[in-house]
Amino acid sequence: MAWNLSSDRPIYAQILEVIQLRIITGQYKAGEKIPSVRELAAEAGVNPNTMQKALTELERSRLVMAQRTSGRIVTEDKEMIREIRNQLAGSYLREFVDRMKELGFDKEEIVLLLKEQKGEKNE
Repeated sequence: MAWNLSSDRPIYAQILEVIQLRIITGQYKAGEKIPSVRELAAEAGVNPNTMQKALTELERSRLVMAQRTSGRIVTEDKEMIREIRNQLAGSYLREFVDRMKELGFDKEEIVLLLKEQKGEKNE
């Protein structure tokens, strides 16, 4: 996942989302050490303080835990990771349905379009 950061929202919030996505997609596995603040900041092209703020927020949510001398690790709670993944999917689905409704589609039409995209025909 690339660091496609934009100026329309706070950078730390976008960083938080990228790291969260890396965790729920398995790029950073449960119990695995993540790169240091400086490494991540250099990779993302941001100030280390901004990266620190995002990581602190991830610690607050307990998705990432600080280890005194060995940096940060991803939670080993796979159920929590699964729940966050499902919450994010729900958010994406609500946004999609809202946009489709703005285009004038009702629920049945949206379902039909999804089935057609998947290659299924409603018969």
